[in-house]
Amino acid sequence: MICPLDDGENAQQLLDYCTRKLDRPTAEILEKHMAICPACREFAAQQRAVWEALDGWEAEPVSADFDRRLYRRIEEQVSWWQRLTRPLRPLASHWNVAASAAGVFVVLAAGLLLNQRPAAVVERPNNDTAQVDVQQVEHALDAMDLLSDFDHRVKAGSNAKM
Repeated sequence: MICPLDDGENAQQLLDYCTRKLDRPTAEILEKHMAICPACREFAAQQRAVWEALDGWEAEPVSADFDRRLYRRIEEQVSWWQRLTRPLRPLASHWNVAASAAGVFVVLAAGLLLNQRPAAVVERPNNDTAQVDVQQVEHALDAMDLLSDFDHRVKAGSNAKM
C-alpha cells in the first residue's frame, strides 16, 4: 500500500479511518499499513486526540437575552468612516444640488474661456512664391519610412514577448 501521507488521493482514507467512516475491509488494510508506518500511526493518534477533545468539549449555555444583546452590539458598532462622516450627514441631502451646481459652473467657465481665446490665424503661402526644395521632401519621406519601419519592429518585438 502506498503511504496515504505521501499520496494525496489516499490522504482522505486516513481521515475517514480516524472518524470511523471507512468501510471495514479498507480499514483493515490501513491498520496493517499503520503497523509498519510510524508517520501514519502518529497522524492517527493525533487525530484521535483531537476528536476526543472535541467530544469532551461542552459549550456554555446561551443566555436568554443573548440575541437581544448581540443585535444591540451590532447596532452600536460604528466604523471609523461612519464616525468621521456623521457630522456631515445633514449636508448629504443637499450634496446632489451642490454637485450639480458645481458641474454647471465648470462647464460655463470652460465655455467662456474657450470663447474668449482668439482664433489662431493660419497664413497660407501664396502659390506663386512657394518653392519646394526637392531634397527636403526626400529627406522628410526617408525619415518617415525609417520611423514607420522602427514602429513595426517595436510592435513585432512586443507581440513576440507576450
